[in-house]
Amino acid sequence: MKKLFLGLAIIGGQLIFAQKVVGVEVQNNQKKELPTTISKDKVNFYDINFRKFIKALQSSDHKTADALLSDKIRKIATDDVLAKVKNGIDSTKKLEVLKVGYYVTMDGVSHPNIKYKYAGDSSEEVASAVFDDDGKILGVMPAAKEK
Repeated sequence: MKKLFLGLAIIGGQLIFAQKVVGVEVQNNQKKELPTTISKDKVNFYDINFRKFIKALQSSDHKTADALLSDKIRKIATDDVLAKVKNGIDSTKKLEVLKVGYYVTMDGVSHPNIKYKYAGDSSEEVASAVFDDDGKILGVMPAAKEK
């Protein structure tokens, strides 16, 4: 009987001290509009910067690679991270653009995104590169290799 009264007292206490929420409005300030398309000139500019970046990684030219990275990620792009990007992309094969679009970050900002494939291969994605408006690289993600 004591357990029953204790249980009722706990539930009753929660109901007594519960607060009623009135006048709550949900605000969604994220921008839902994405730019229409990326112009060919911009795609070529981003593509040239990406190819310079990959070439700099393959030749272990960290100074050039760092210059092509955005200030936002330059500090977190350690040698280990750059080595993973270098090993994830085969330098003996030629890359070509597979798809162009936008990548929306967690803060709701849209950034240009180019997906690459190996020339002559099927339409399988090899790497994805995200750029800021200045053409600097915000991120490169090689696709996972199948074993």
